[in-house]
Amino acid sequence: AKLFNLVLPDVAVFGAKDFQQAAVVKRMTRDLNFPVQIVVAPTVRERDGVAMSSRNKYLTGELRAQAVALSDAIRAAREAVRRGNSVRAETLRRQLRELIERRSAARVDYIEFFDPETLCKVEKVNRAAHMALAVCVGSTRLIDNAALGDNS
Repeated sequence: AKLFNLVLPDVAVFGAKDFQQAAVVKRMTRDLNFPVQIVVAPTVRERDGVAMSSRNKYLTGELRAQAVALSDAIRAAREAVRRGNSVRAETLRRQLRELIERRSAARVDYIEFFDPETLCKVEKVNRAAHMALAVCVGSTRLIDNAALGDNS
């Protein structure tokens, strides 16, 4: 809020990779009537689906190959909600943890499903939900998120 008051921007761009941050800023600008348009730029991905990040430089050899676990989990979650109306969050979380941790160097920090407007956790996951996850691949902690109704 202080930055927006000092700079008085017409537009502010935030990355979708930090979805929660962008959602909070969008809400703040709406609640405080800031005359600024918030643009959420899509997450840029490498060819293998890994979200671009400065942390990727720490992933070499087999660790880099195991980083696809995050995008694989997003794809699996999208497929799960595409097949049915909704899935229990705990069931899907367990399935995705197993998928990710099949890779020897990958350890799940968290997998959450939430309403993209309120950021409140959901117990039933459907195409309207959003997913966020953090996974340590070796000693590198990677984050990612995605709308589950999105087919990209």
